Amino acid sequence: MAGLACFVTKLAKMAGVACLGMAYLPLAQASDRLLMTGGATQLEGSAGGGIVPWAVLSGYASEGQRGGTAFVTRVQASDYALDASGAAYSFDNRVEVSYARQRLHLGTLRDQLGLPTSTFDMETIGTKIRLGGDLIYTRMPQISLGLQHKRHLDFDVPKLIGARKDSGTDIYVSATKLFLAGAAGRNLLLNGTLRATKANQTGLLGFGGDRNAGYKTVFEGSAGVLINPRWVLGIEYRQKPDNLGFAREDAWRDAFMGWFPNKHVALIAAYADLGSIASLPNQRGAYLSLQFSH
Repeated sequence: MAGLACFVTKLAKMAGVACLGMAYLPLAQASDRLLMTGGATQLEGSAGGGIVPWAVLSGYASEGQRGGTAFVTRVQASDYALDASGAAYSFDNRVEVSYARQRLHLGTLRDQLGLPTSTFDMETIGTKIRLGGDLIYTRMPQISLGLQHKRHLDFDVPKLIGARKDSGTDIYVSATKLFLAGAAGRNLLLNGTLRATKANQTGLLGFGGDRNAGYKTVFEGSAGVLINPRWVLGIEYRQKPDNLGFAREDAWRDAFMGWFPNKHVALIAAYADLGSIASLPNQRGAYLSLQFSH
């Protein structure tokens, strides 16, 4: 119970920061986009699921409109914790810009290796452009091209374990489609993403390594069923490169539930399986994310 209370307390403090951030975003116009069509916010700040970006853009801005989101996320795994927060803004349902800050709490690894720091920090600046298609109204899925430039802010330990660089840029293409009455009469969302990346553990352990220093192309996917207009259940999968000889890197997976009571608030809860991270296996635990939109 003490661990759960700490988890909720930390998320509540981060939510206060996110609410403050929303106050500085320009006001959005009223939108006719359907509830949930802006998705949630993934760890790196882009609109999507929890760990995978989708082709949708943040908020509910339609053509000729603009809208923004702010988010806070807490992931509590077996030996690590990850905090993420940030904001995104979309224009004309065509372009999204985003910023996110991630902090990895090392916990057990610091104690085992006697590391000089207990946290790693990284920032991600992203942009996404809708190339064509529509989530609902065209036969072709919505397709978007995205960039995420990441910069590690505490590089000494990643460098020590073999990371080549403290920054890198991920390039990805996502295709997302909502099939009305596509799963036993319920709406079905499918997303596929191809990402070119050099990132170790999404960049939290630097970029490139002694095993591989170049770009690797990896697959990411999401599937969700809208059980009613405000609730969605789904799964995600994120393949990752394996650049460091120090420790293998596994794919990430999660099973999530999302609640969208209105167009201003969304809450995502998930059970995440992050595999082995920096030699510590079986990193599984709770994922909780709160998003504000306007």
